[in-house]
Amino acid sequence: MAVIGEVARRTDDSQLTDWYFGTDRWLLLYVGIMIFVGMIAAISTGSANSIRVHGALPWYHFFVKMFPFYIIGLGTLFVASMLNKKWVLRIAWLNVLICLPLLLFTFIHPQVVNGSTRWVVVGGIKLMPSDIMKPGFVIITAWFLTRLKAKYGDNIFLNRDAWKFNWSSWWPYIFVFLMVLGIMFKQPDVGTSILYFSVLGIMLFVAGLPKRIIAIMAGIGTGGLIGAFFLFHHVHERMTDFVKPLDPLSQVGYAVNAIRQGGLFGMGDEAFAAENLPMAENDFVYAALVEDFGALAGCALLILFILVIKRLATAATNARDKFVLYAITGTTALFSMQICLNLATTLHMIPPKGMTLPFISFGGSSFLGFCLLFGLTLALIREDKWK
Repeated sequence: MAVIGEVARRTDDSQLTDWYFGTDRWLLLYVGIMIFVGMIAAISTGSANSIRVHGALPWYHFFVKMFPFYIIGLGTLFVASMLNKKWVLRIAWLNVLICLPLLLFTFIHPQVVNGSTRWVVVGGIKLMPSDIMKPGFVIITAWFLTRLKAKYGDNIFLNRDAWKFNWSSWWPYIFVFLMVLGIMFKQPDVGTSILYFSVLGIMLFVAGLPKRIIAIMAGIGTGGLIGAFFLFHHVHERMTDFVKPLDPLSQVGYAVNAIRQGGLFGMGDEAFAAENLPMAENDFVYAALVEDFGALAGCALLILFILVIKRLATAATNARDKFVLYAITGTTALFSMQICLNLATTLHMIPPKGMTLPFISFGGSSFLGFCLLFGLTLALIREDKWK
């Protein structure tokens, strides 16, 4: 009877009604909670670091800087979640077509931050194109895999016709992807390069990538890491420092100490590790939050991440459209991989990567990128469920 009632209520075909009854409200709720936690983090962890780095700044300094991004990001999330499949693709193409030139512009007039040239300034706002382009990368990759399978059948990886030099083969995508990866690697942004490459590998695996090609891609990834070790001083330094005993005065040392001394319930106003922890509001925000609010709050945040991943995985498993399957797989892989890279760095499980924690870390580009990605994903889940 409940199902019949819901179908009856959906006889009103207005866009808002379609969105309300069709959207994954649990996933939307989880995203809203993550955004709220990010607002708390901008206040509780940003103030200590701003005092250390910039001098006496108000406690709301980072929250105020993020506020315009919160407004734009929330609007983007809700509007994108109301789109149909055609508009999801259009927005994804627009996202890539805007971000690709900006990514190329990092060669011409980059904004250097901590030795990296991954930033551009647009209208007085500093943006990271590779962060904002993540939604387009996932959606267009899903569309491309679906298009190839429609043209060449399921065996798109070993079908010779799919590898001929023409616009409907693998080569246009491979050319653009390698160009993007090369730009990010040159910036250097090894962490984001690893993220893009890994997400592509997972999407290809779900699309039926043969084991031998998986081994080849793994070899290429390993070769890239070895190349980064010898080409970039900061990568060499981080990898060699990683195998040494942990320095308690290093970034990771302060992060581990912050988690350790936070206890179950946190130190609140008595927390002090965050004041000595560079990037406490960004790369190491999880450590600062645990010190401030305790291990129980830290575990609750991890459970929230798991709930989001489980919700996405369930939607991917139940997807009826291959395009939706690949797109949600990409979203799940991107979200999960970025969380793992951030937390593994914080817990001294891998060398530091400079990766934000989705929706939690301070950073407008990352926030806008994930709001658009989850908005488009919610739209595809709704379309696949009801259409």
